Amino acid sequence: MISRLQPALGRLLISEPFLMDPNFKRAVVLITDHQDEGTVGFILNQCSTLLLKDVVPELEEASFPVYFGGPVETDTIHFIHRCYDKIGDGQEVAKGIYWGGNFETLKALIRNDSISEDEIKFFIGYSGWGNDQLKREMKENTWIVSDDFHPDVVFSGNEENLWREVIINLGPKYAHVSNFPQDPNLN
Repeated sequence: MISRLQPALGRLLISEPFLMDPNFKRAVVLITDHQDEGTVGFILNQCSTLLLKDVVPELEEASFPVYFGGPVETDTIHFIHRCYDKIGDGQEVAKGIYWGGNFETLKALIRNDSISEDEIKFFIGYSGWGNDQLKREMKENTWIVSDDFHPDVVFSGNEENLWREVIINLGPKYAHVSNFPQDPNLN
């Protein structure tokens, strides 16, 4: 499979169907930073067993799911959101989608029940690629790149079907890929 689009800020990286790296198997990654020095993103469809209250103990009522953002710095927490009007901070990575912001403001919003799961997503760790690493992986057809997606995709809680949905959204050229078995050896 060859994707004509190249990685860029606000685009999705979609793993090819037979990528066996357990960190990125059937992964959908939102690119939140893309420069000559490298790329940063967050896996949107790998929910952990943790809740926000497990990693931020002072938010004892916060039952937001926490996602595995990637294998880099898994002792850090990050968030993306679509509620700039409430948080008033964050770097816009795609139309209406922001990375980070004032965590103290966010904690106050959470304590007041002023923010919902469909507005924000939390991650442990992130995905990162060195300056030429992602270019090499693109040449190896490890990733498909998409810039045609609705923001609801990013905040979807349907992580089991997200990979398939974004593949189908790429159109007929890729739709057949969505039916490939996860392990072709089981056929």
